[in-house]
Amino acid sequence: MRIPPLGIHVDPDTPPGRKASEITTSPPVNGEKSIFREQIGGYSALASPLRREVGNRSMARSFSVDDTDLEDAKASKDRDRPSHFLRLPNIQNHSHFLRLPDIQNQSLLSGLAYCIASCSMILVNKFVLSGYGFNAGIFLMLYQNIVSVTIVSTLSLSGVIRTEPLTWRLIKVWLPVNIIFVGMLTTSMFSLKYINVAMLTILKNVANVLTASGETYFFKKQHDSQVWISLMLMIISAVAGGITDLSFHAVGYTWQIINCFLTASYSLTLRHVMDSAKEATRSGNLNELSMVLLNNVLSLPLGIILVLGFNEVEYLLETPLLRMPMFWLVITASGVLGLAISFTSMWFLRQTSATTYSLVGSLNKIPLSIAGILLFKVRTSMENSMSILFGLLAGVFFARAKLRSNSQS
Repeated sequence: MRIPPLGIHVDPDTPPGRKASEITTSPPVNGEKSIFREQIGGYSALASPLRREVGNRSMARSFSVDDTDLEDAKASKDRDRPSHFLRLPNIQNHSHFLRLPDIQNQSLLSGLAYCIASCSMILVNKFVLSGYGFNAGIFLMLYQNIVSVTIVSTLSLSGVIRTEPLTWRLIKVWLPVNIIFVGMLTTSMFSLKYINVAMLTILKNVANVLTASGETYFFKKQHDSQVWISLMLMIISAVAGGITDLSFHAVGYTWQIINCFLTASYSLTLRHVMDSAKEATRSGNLNELSMVLLNNVLSLPLGIILVLGFNEVEYLLETPLLRMPMFWLVITASGVLGLAISFTSMWFLRQTSATTYSLVGSLNKIPLSIAGILLFKVRTSMENSMSILFGLLAGVFFARAKLRSNSQS
């Protein structure tokens, strides 16, 4: 699970922790374990549906990084200056740099890496759950978290990166939002098993509507008419898509509706929890990698409880999939991809801006939807295809409306 830096509205297949994604007015899921900036409605620069798929784990991996909201676009810096080096975030020794090849347009390279990581995360999760017929989605989420914790902890212990110590005071502050995060990732896994990728990206837009409505109701935040129009278009496309979905599955849609409510809740509560968490740290600061580690570590005991509660242990003992080396390779790759969403999101934002990031996140759904239909041979109709396209364009319109609103303010 990976966490996107906060400060912007996020879809989210992710998701702090993963990828967030699943980053949205959609946060961290490794998948919706994404996440991460697409899923942090209004506060995260990254987010992840798997963005959120699991979505989105990027903050949540959740980082779902695909519907980044631009409420705090002011946080983006001028990134037009020439750059030959990429400084890893929060390097312990600031004299150390990661030297990249002298590429003329690193923003293009970082954007391409982010798109590949976020799309691959959702497609690999879908392949594991549907292609392999794996019926232990919670275990998959748990294993991806273990991979993330292992990698980040190794880098931290070796001195490559710096993370905040996990104190009891910090854990108590973060635990409530982590429970929502785990619920977001879990429901994302359940829904992804039954819903095709194209429809999943459209249904995730509902989280944008819920988050915007929550901001208005709880925080008295005003949105202009174009934003509300785009949100209404998202609702229409989701309803039309569900009606015309030839592979409609009531269980999958139910899990996805629950996922949208959890994603919106995560987005609305994360900002407050982050401020409180900073006060609970020794340094008075909480960087993105620390949030990734914190979210994933706290998800481990909750994941174990859910695996036992949903009786996945019996299935895991009987399934022949866990005796296949290739299967372990695939699910390990999904864990690495979830963490990759976090790193590529931070790299992309460092090379460009929050504005470019959010637009790319919205446009990224188009090739993802097409790939999902083609790779998994989804049965569709002209009406369903048009509703999906309508929803994708509504997402782009939403991002543009937010940009315009921010520039005017």
